[in-house]
Amino acid sequence: MLSLTASGCVTVHGELEVVPTATRSEAARALKDFTSAYNAADKAYDPALDADRVTGPLGAINQAGLRARQKNNPNGNANHKPLELTDARYLIPKKAGWPRWFLADTDSNRDEDTGKLDTRWLLVFVKSGPGAGWKTSYLSVVPSSQVPRFSKDDDGRAEPVAPDGSELALAPEDLSTRYTEYLQKGTPDVFAPGAATSGWREARRTTRRAGFSYQYIDQPLDSGTFAPLGLRTDDGGALVFFSSKHFERQTAAKGLRPPLNADVEALLTGEVRSTLTKERVSSQLVYVPKKGAKDGKVVMLNRLPGLTAAKGS
Repeated sequence: MLSLTASGCVTVHGELEVVPTATRSEAARALKDFTSAYNAADKAYDPALDADRVTGPLGAINQAGLRARQKNNPNGNANHKPLELTDARYLIPKKAGWPRWFLADTDSNRDEDTGKLDTRWLLVFVKSGPGAGWKTSYLSVVPSSQVPRFSKDDDGRAEPVAPDGSELALAPEDLSTRYTEYLQKGTPDVFAPGAATSGWREARRTTRRAGFSYQYIDQPLDSGTFAPLGLRTDDGGALVFFSSKHFERQTAAKGLRPPLNADVEALLTGEVRSTLTKERVSSQLVYVPKKGAKDGKVVMLNRLPGLTAAKGS
């Protein structure tokens, strides 16, 4: 019933016509439905209230976080402030088959709380088939100045990037593998220095605490609802969302026990005697330059990690 084409498009029932993935009104409705469900779930700390509006890395992070907060705060979120997403700009590509997706570039009311630089909330909405609903798979928050100008086709539509993206410095389908290899080994050195690349490697390398040792495992996460998605920019590069999974294992010396916070304990299985393993899912937003660009490094614009499980032994 489902088959994957060479371009990465999924076809269902022979639907091969290249069409806009959504209408503007459909996209606006999807954003409204997501925001409403997100606020209801956040207010009640109930993952069931937005489970049908999230998927992929955002779904994994959102649902695990709500489960933990629900356990620790059974009466809900006393500090809930509704999220407002306004000034939406919809980037709707054309493609054949399923899944279909689009990007909503929005303003939020969260800048009012932080006093930080003006930011944009970028949300990727995915629809898996004709009878499915729109779900949000990726969320990234970036300064307004870092949102690039997107390339448009003759009809004014955003242009999606193929997973194998041979015209780019690094193909989207390779990002998760290259990123996790880089975190483990420092190679291949295809990422620009930054907090989520060289800075994170250095922070993990220099982590020290008397009586404890730390181990890190990084794994690619690049299929199904965790597959990378990207749009071409007007300079020949691309803005790409991709996923990864990360494990942190703490081992305590005899007589000691790894510390637990409330969120970790809420998601814990097993008993913490000498080791604690934390599992996180992470979504990344990167700018990938075109192949042959003078500065050909992939630039990390945003990383959104979330604890999804913990195991003691």
